[in-house]
Amino acid sequence: MQGAQRNSLRLLQWMMAASLALPVALFVIASTISYTSTNDIADREIERTLDVAHEHALKVFETIDRCLAELNEVVRGLPDDTVVSREPALHRRLKRLTDSLPQLKSAWIFDADGKALVNSLASPPPELRFTDRDYFYAHVDQAIGTFIGMPLTPRPPYQGARFFSMSRRRDSNDGSFVGVIQASVLPEYFESFYARIGSDPGSFFAMGRADGVLLAQYPRLERDLRLDPGGPVGQKIAAHPQRGLMTIAWPSDGIERRIGYKRIAEYPIYVSAGLETSAIRARWFATMGQHLVFGIPATALLFLLLAFAFRRTQHLQAEAAARREAEEALKHSQRLEALGQLTGGVAHDFNNLLTVIRASVDLLNRPQLTEERRQRYITAIADAVARAAKLTSQLLAFARRQTLKPEVFDVGQRIQSLHDMLATLLGPAIEIAMHLPAAPCLVNADASQFETALINMATNARDAMQGKGRITFEVEAVASAPDTLAPVSGSRDLTGTHGFVRVAVGDTGVGIPTAQLGRIFEPFFTTKQVGQGTGLGLSQVFGFARQSGGEVTVTSEVGQGSTFSLYLPRVPSEQLPQRQAPNTAPAVTGSGMSVLLVEDNIELANFAADGLTELGYSITLVDNASDAFTELIADPDRFDVVFSDVVMPGMTGLDLAKAIRDRGVGVSVVLTSGYSEALSQEGVVGFDLVQKPYSIEELSRVLHKAARLHRVRDGAAE
Repeated sequence: MQGAQRNSLRLLQWMMAASLALPVALFVIASTISYTSTNDIADREIERTLDVAHEHALKVFETIDRCLAELNEVVRGLPDDTVVSREPALHRRLKRLTDSLPQLKSAWIFDADGKALVNSLASPPPELRFTDRDYFYAHVDQAIGTFIGMPLTPRPPYQGARFFSMSRRRDSNDGSFVGVIQASVLPEYFESFYARIGSDPGSFFAMGRADGVLLAQYPRLERDLRLDPGGPVGQKIAAHPQRGLMTIAWPSDGIERRIGYKRIAEYPIYVSAGLETSAIRARWFATMGQHLVFGIPATALLFLLLAFAFRRTQHLQAEAAARREAEEALKHSQRLEALGQLTGGVAHDFNNLLTVIRASVDLLNRPQLTEERRQRYITAIADAVARAAKLTSQLLAFARRQTLKPEVFDVGQRIQSLHDMLATLLGPAIEIAMHLPAAPCLVNADASQFETALINMATNARDAMQGKGRITFEVEAVASAPDTLAPVSGSRDLTGTHGFVRVAVGDTGVGIPTAQLGRIFEPFFTTKQVGQGTGLGLSQVFGFARQSGGEVTVTSEVGQGSTFSLYLPRVPSEQLPQRQAPNTAPAVTGSGMSVLLVEDNIELANFAADGLTELGYSITLVDNASDAFTELIADPDRFDVVFSDVVMPGMTGLDLAKAIRDRGVGVSVVLTSGYSEALSQEGVVGFDLVQKPYSIEELSRVLHKAARLHRVRDGAAE
């Protein structure tokens, strides 16, 4: 006996040592994995941001290039005297051009001697010659197409911000040099754009020529910089001239950054985007700090508990055994709720990612991209959207935290309409029997989730029969539902005012062992082989039933099959289901409709704004609900519709919508969310909701409908 006690105490000593050593080892392993993951995530963010900066720069350069070509055609073949005689009209044309393009400072037409015949700044232009400017002498000896010059300072009497030039050669009909068409481009236009998309700490952007001359940089650089082609940056670009990633101390300030670069097609220009390595490490430190916040107290508590157990082992053995049994029972009853809380907590950010991916599909489908790259992006992103959206839906269904869209429908009629699909799904070797009532059995529930639950139960039955046997679907009205499963929180009354509708799915399969009956609705629990199931199907049924105010039960006998019964609250027969034609219309053009877009996620906001702008909507982007409400109060007639995310720091989108309604501001509100605790509990309380992930087509239809209803209410229907 004493030897056993000594062994027990020695074991506790080893456990006390392990309670310190094991967390430290796990923390080291977790730190290594987290460090790699943080860097991978940063690289993906840099790549995405770089693509945005590249598309922006390409669009700007192509726009200016087209304008120069058009101006060249206007004056082609005209003698300089004719150009001078038309100087007032040409000056007005150049001024309209520069006023319409915020990236331009000015536009010029020069003769063969470098004299300005026309410009957008002054009419007539001063008697100055510009033969010493690179944008002029680069074209004198040969035709080189579009030339992009280095940063320059305006020459007196001209003043203002620094610029770099884009210029083209003017040729006579016989091909001889007769002058230059030039546009002055503002680097600060690019720097302002980079400031808007570079909201993360440590963000960095640069744009420069292939010879190393820097044209624009964010954070802004107050002096000219030319990178050495033989330096680290030049060597990396020489090895991978199209695009790449590198970690380097940037020559202008010596700060180490992780930088991605990409060449702009058809132009000797590179754009770069990056993050300071210190900012990336700060993310990693923040993540590991969160682990330490919980890990250190937990480890200390574990060590103290073991020390206490070491001193009192002989006196507490019986009590410890009883406590372990009680803890196991408690953990079993709380496991489902804990998983539900985890699911709800991650769903919002996950659906933000899905929405960005879906928006990327819409925005990448442009003629500037090669067909091979376009198809590769579209296929990969679309597949990710489909898989992630399905998984999110199942997780939220189990957690009972999804935003359901209830409608009144006849259960028997809905199951009958699924007969052909179920026959195809289950296979020819399975006989389907349906016992449906003649009288309508109406419920008020999410029809899509109901169909998913029915298919999940049918699929589970098919797998239990190994694809051969008989499945029976039965629908009946009952007075109450059995409360056989432990409620998640508190007690529930399962005696409905109008009773319940019971949907039973029975099979002739192998049955479920009694020991497993208590776990079959747990997420990720499955008896199937690896790769044959996720274990989320029955948990979706469980979550849908509970969130719809019902219950799901199972009866089974090994070798005799199983019957799953789904109970949903019944509604009076007077509430007939409403038939609505499916909305498959294409995207609706905005026709100048003004939309106030409220979104704190800059990437998601930019994608939504770009997509709606292309459809003709006028977008005002605000990153928080408080500023959005201020905009509305200042000018309530400025906007046709407000489109707001729900989950935001401070004032939420739902708070904004309620404030607009309470204040009596006459504007329609459309909300969007991937997950919201408030929406799952309160619903959308009378506002339109677009579920993430959404497509630009779906969003345009909802916004157009909401804006049209607003105009009808105001007596301005089209």
